[in-house]
Amino acid sequence: MRATRVVLIGGTSNVGKSTAAQAVARRLGFDCLSTDGLARHPGRPWRTTEREVPAHVAVHYSTLTVDELLASVLAHYERLWPRIEQLVTTYATGGGAGLVLEGSALWPSRVATLTAPGTAAVWLTGDAALLRDRIRTAGRYGQATEQERHLMDKFTARTLRYQAAMLDAVAALGLDRVDVGSGRSVAEVGDAVLALAG
Repeated sequence: MRATRVVLIGGTSNVGKSTAAQAVARRLGFDCLSTDGLARHPGRPWRTTEREVPAHVAVHYSTLTVDELLASVLAHYERLWPRIEQLVTTYATGGGAGLVLEGSALWPSRVATLTAPGTAAVWLTGDAALLRDRIRTAGRYGQATEQERHLMDKFTARTLRYQAAMLDAVAALGLDRVDVGSGRSVAEVGDAVLALAG
């Protein structure tokens, strides 16, 4: 594992990338960052105790089809790629701490073009029921209004469509993936990531 300077963890929304990345970074003594911190796309369309759903986010999910939602987020990731590539290169060739970088913006075909030394990538996957349950729990689906549920359903559909396309790309390129499974602990997922990234 000493030769690895950058660990990339991709996957669709709510699959557990952030939690796994933090666990892996702690184990390695690496910095931990998210591609979300580089630039935001309309985020999760449900209320939290800290914020309401911004109007532009509600419009985004309520007016676009699932295909358009997927195309929109993939176009955002494409625009973001040069910044991701530069960040990876900086950490891979630097002398300080290594990096665990997580995010849906780590699209397989783009990651496969990286030439930075000491870089490993793994994609997390989960079945549809697991992802749907996590989204509904986060958004308090049972207490949500009909409109709020509609936005969550659109987000869920985009999440699942993203994962299907991502899985096709991962398989076509022969890249590594870890199924998070409904009963798999964070430590177990972290161990699986480290085994593949080593």
